[in-house]
Amino acid sequence: MAGFVNYVKESFGELKHNVSWPTMAEAQSLTILVAVFSTLFSLAVWGVDTVFSKVISYYFHLIN
Repeated sequence: MAGFVNYVKESFGELKHNVSWPTMAEAQSLTILVAVFSTLFSLAVWGVDTVFSKVISYYFHLIN
């Protein structure tokens, strides 16, 4: 248990003193960038899924 407590203390110390955090403006711009690419990626996956779904439906319609 003492090892875990020491680990948590050292982790917080490292986050506070050794990590270089982005500025608020950088964080906001990166958040927007991630949101835009996530939306584009989800639309691409939706498109591929729709196309494959239609192709598979058409294939099973042909063999019936």
